[in-house]
Order: sequence, then structure tokens, then C-alpha cells
Amino acid sequence: MITKLRKTFSPEIDALAEKIIGIAFTVHNKLGHGFLEKVYENALMIEFRKNKLMAEQQIPIKVFYDEQVVGDYCADIIAEKELIIEIKAVENLNKKFEAQLVNYLTATKHDVGLLINFGEKVEVKRKYRKYLNPENPEISCQNSYDKYDNKIKIS
Repeated sequence: MITKLRKTFSPEIDALAEKIIGIAFTVHNKLGHGFLEKVYENALMIEFRKNKLMAEQQIPIKVFYDEQVVGDYCADIIAEKELIIEIKAVENLNKKFEAQLVNYLTATKHDVGLLINFGEKVEVKRKYRKYLNPENPEISCQNSYDKYDNKIKIS
């Protein structure tokens, strides 16, 4: 039997995600499409300040292999210390971009992220590090992570 897994975590995170999605549409309505990702990132930060949302840009995340640093990622935005936002400005989103966001979630131990594409139309994908089983919350699926904060360990 296949059990449907619930992807939501808290009403607060869901409300934050919805607010950010609305802000993304505001930015797209004002700027349109065709700019570089950094332009949309900076415009989002302006709108976050207007909406009294705390957010940080370009957060470095180290990746470890056998307890040695093998690379770095940089998350575009982390909002309210809860939600990772990965920004794209491409024609179409693909699975590679989704995997990138899930890796950020795994590395930072954040549960929810938004992949926002400022293409011809705004595209948004909500990604999760962990999926909750609504029938038995103790049973869940999650990506593994290690003892390091803001780091992925590959073994």
C-alpha cells in the first residue's frame, strides 16, 4: 500500500511561502522578464524590506567529503531563517535546478525551499527536505544530513 505523504510543516511556514510567492509576482509585474538572476534577487530583497521580512542574500554552504571541504554552494536568499529561495531567470525550469535546491535544504537542515523562475511567466516550485506521513508522523522520509551545520557530508 502506498501512503500519501504530507508536504506541509507548519501554517507559519506555509504562510511565509505564500507571502514570498506573492512578492515574486509583484517583482515580475514591475520588472518583467529578461534580466539576470541578481536583478530579481535584489528586487526581492527590496520588497522583503517593504514587507518587513527578514532575509539574507548569498549564504555560503560548505560541502564535506570524508570530513574535508570539497566545495561550496551559495544559497540565493534565506527568508526569516526558515525558507531557502533559489532564483532562476531561464526559459524553463528543469530537474537540475530542483536538485540544487534540495541539496541546499539538506546542507542547511531547512525543511522548505522555493525555486522561483523569473522567465516569461513566474514559475514556482516548493521543495521539501522531509516528507511527513499524515497517518503516522513518526514515519517520514528525509534526506540524510550530518552533524555539521550548513554543510553536506558525502560518504
